[in-house]
Amino acid sequence: MASLGSLIEFVASQDELVREAALTLPHEFSRCTYSLGPIRQAVYLCLTCAVPRGLCSSCSIACHTHHEQIELFPKRNFRCDCPTTAIPHGCTLHRSPEGENLENKYDQNFRSIFCRCSRPYDPKSERETMIQCLTCEDWFHESCLHLRTRPSSRQASPIPETKVTAHDDDANDDQSEASSSGLPPPLISAEDYDAFICSSCVCSIDTLRRYAGTQGAIMVVRDTEDSSWRKLDGDASGMNASTTTEGDLLDIDDSLAAPGQKRSRSQSFHSEGPERKKQHISPEPSSPCLAPSPNPVAQAIFQGSQLLSDTEASLGAGDVFLTEGWRERWCRCSRCFPSLSGHPYLLEEEETYEPPEDPDSGLSLEELGMRALERLPRDRAIDGIRAFNDMRDDLLAYLRPFAQEGRIVSEADVRLFFESLREGQRGY
Repeated sequence: MASLGSLIEFVASQDELVREAALTLPHEFSRCTYSLGPIRQAVYLCLTCAVPRGLCSSCSIACHTHHEQIELFPKRNFRCDCPTTAIPHGCTLHRSPEGENLENKYDQNFRSIFCRCSRPYDPKSERETMIQCLTCEDWFHESCLHLRTRPSSRQASPIPETKVTAHDDDANDDQSEASSSGLPPPLISAEDYDAFICSSCVCSIDTLRRYAGTQGAIMVVRDTEDSSWRKLDGDASGMNASTTTEGDLLDIDDSLAAPGQKRSRSQSFHSEGPERKKQHISPEPSSPCLAPSPNPVAQAIFQGSQLLSDTEASLGAGDVFLTEGWRERWCRCSRCFPSLSGHPYLLEEEETYEPPEDPDSGLSLEELGMRALERLPRDRAIDGIRAFNDMRDDLLAYLRPFAQEGRIVSEADVRLFFESLREGQRGY
């Protein structure tokens, strides 16, 4: 570390480090979440351990703090792998080794690959915002969602060895804060929608596919291969809120849906209260279908994708951006509800585990020292105070020549004092 020039600057830099640490690590990290079972929680990938497994936030700090890691953000139904035999590095928080978590799902994110373009994510060079899918919890580039032109600084996407199932993206305030620097605004900004579902996941859920391209379920399409991308959000012809009968519903064959199980992440944090949520979690079999009429442009894109038609598929990917209040707009008739009920996060807001707040977060080293001193027995506390006073007297004697000669105390001078103190040298 380069010299900071003066003692004042050195102290100020230490205070800034304390503030940064409080912002970075506001929670306790003394308990592994393994005992909680599969839950929705923040997951970290340890690149140093070189195994495609996930860590809870506590183990990422307590057990792998010196390892290179990637934050994968919340994953649903995930159990910490740190205490298991799958990771060679022993867990310091959960002492007894456990068997491998057979129920955990490991998508391409656990190979540090993201988006349908199958690219690794480098926060130092990436200019685009990454958006997480509500359903499969993968992350997408804005340009891969046709929200903007791909920045010229990005390299061409590698050709994957095998076809990777399309991934999803989820939008929230944190993602908008990470918005692309120095780039023009995207076609759909983070303020314009509440949740994102990728095309593969839309195709796998019949009711989502039915709503795609209607009001509140925005798609990005273009009229021809040479035209610009535009938003598709219903039209004025009455398709947006029309009441339809079961016979009007589009017949969607489940065998044509995108393969692979999907895991989702809900980013709607607008709580409606427990009573209201319960009202919407049950089907309404006696009511008519209230789903909007299918948007023909959207359905043509899905049809072309299933038939591997390059013409239709090139006019849109089939991704959907849901606007605020989307959970309240679902039709819950006997035809629409079943495909939603298998994905509870589509019907009500889900909980994400967060470790408890650290009461010592943000405290200075002096404050932490005083707290520790207060917990000691009286005789040991007195010894500690005497040792502190001795160090203070030594430090004052060490700094006195600097004051007399008008010299600036550098970081190197401070470090030399404490090194000498540790070695028991007092010849200042």
